[in-house]
Amino acid sequence: MDREKGTYSVQSVLKAFDLLEILASEESLATLPVLAEKLGLSRNKIFRLLATLEDKGLVERDEPTGTFRLGIHAFEMAQHILKSANLIRLTHPVMEELARKHDEAVYMAVQNNDEVFFLDMVDSFQQIKATNMVGKRFPFFTNAAGKAIKAMSSTDLIERLGKRRANMSGVIDIKKLEMELRDIRQSGVAVDSGGLGEGISSVAVAIRDYAGKVVGALTMLAPSFRMLQERLEAEIIPSMQESAETLSMKFGYVKTSA
Repeated sequence: MDREKGTYSVQSVLKAFDLLEILASEESLATLPVLAEKLGLSRNKIFRLLATLEDKGLVERDEPTGTFRLGIHAFEMAQHILKSANLIRLTHPVMEELARKHDEAVYMAVQNNDEVFFLDMVDSFQQIKATNMVGKRFPFFTNAAGKAIKAMSSTDLIERLGKRRANMSGVIDIKKLEMELRDIRQSGVAVDSGGLGEGISSVAVAIRDYAGKVVGALTMLAPSFRMLQERLEAEIIPSMQESAETLSMKFGYVKTSA
């Protein structure tokens, strides 16, 4: 839907962003009167904005001087944004090469607590393809990307899952999941059919950084009728594993011999 810029803007939200921008660039002491003057708002309105942002950890107040500065959560958010941008910058060229080679959609997925988040995609030129998953979240145990990340990240996962089983709708058989994750850990690749929707198959391999930590999962996603077992074994999986090694090396990962 087309709309003019600012049509649905919430003024209090815009002012909060303006306030954060001032705090981010302010070199002098940012007191309540100074901020009120810069934003053209009453001290009472500025105080309410600051209190709200302070509750969220985005702003901190120095009690002795009565000045305000960006809070630790604002810096944490900035680090997450930079990390995501860097991840996309490094992975996208490899994703493009993989997508063009097999003419299938390739995604980069990252972990978000017990969910997997589809961060970036290079699409295929196929007429029949799955719905765009970028920006969507799914419970990790429902798809190949989430399983690849979890399987390669933690060996005590199942024990922790068992303790939270009552809160995990959709997980019917913990033992079956445990066996599946162990197989993925041994093979280094996760294959799923139907987890992201009927008739959709996906293949995922984990990407590691210099410390051996899993930073995400390279994922190929396509209609199941194109992801036949013979093609998976002969073409897709070897290619995915090779691309995963290339990306892990970009992040500084060095594979040690057994």
